[in-house]
Amino acid sequence: MKRLRNPLFVPGGRPELLAKVARSAPDAVFVDLEDAVPPGEKDTARALVVEALDAGRPDVPTLVRINPVDSPEHAADVAACASLIAAGSLDGVVLPKYSAVDQLATLRAALSPGAVVVAGLETGLGVADARELLAARPDAAYFGAEDYALDIGARRTPRSREVLYARSHVVLCAKLAGVLALDQAVVAVRDVGAYRRDAEEGRDLGYDGKICLHPDQVTIAAEVFAPSEAEVAHARAVIAAAADGVGVVDGAMVDAVHVRMAETVLARAGEDV
Repeated sequence: MKRLRNPLFVPGGRPELLAKVARSAPDAVFVDLEDAVPPGEKDTARALVVEALDAGRPDVPTLVRINPVDSPEHAADVAACASLIAAGSLDGVVLPKYSAVDQLATLRAALSPGAVVVAGLETGLGVADARELLAARPDAAYFGAEDYALDIGARRTPRSREVLYARSHVVLCAKLAGVLALDQAVVAVRDVGAYRRDAEEGRDLGYDGKICLHPDQVTIAAEVFAPSEAEVAHARAVIAAAADGVGVVDGAMVDAVHVRMAETVLARAGEDV
């Protein structure tokens, strides 16, 4: 997965919504069997998701967020996803509350080779051990601010200062591991202004994309995490100048760091470098 700006979560108990995913054009869809499904409805939701994906999957990369390793539903979730992946009806799995390297290894061993795994760092232990956990190379990782705050006893606020260290630590560890990093959710799904501000902050911290809980958020994330036309033009100029041995672009020196930054911009724009 080269680009993951705006994955859209769809409740596992509402698989009929999968037919509407294409309208908002997310980079991926995550069907949620964890937080979006009440405890007494997990088995029913899993069966509905399997039936829906067997009948016809969305025309975008599709993953299922399973229940955590320590939950009673985990083994059945993994088995169902493994069958869907083997049949070509699913691309991968989202593993929540990732907190030990062997959890990722065990999950990968249960899935077909090449299956995508996105890991959630959303507990105190997961965030604290993020460098080791992400060095095991999931395909992408997300920071889950709500569960993290609950786990450490923090109080969530609109400015998210209480999770700034954890949010920054996760993206740093993801970059060190070469793993795509997804920023925290904004649960006020109707407040598009709050989502845009939070997305811009996540982008500035270094995140590659942001969790979306509503189709309106998908459009905003696509805009925020895609470089502007001016940024793309400058990146192309830097690459061309480096190839020609020119040392200055727009009055600024071009060196190896600037070339790598330009390559990153073009990759975000979906261009081959």
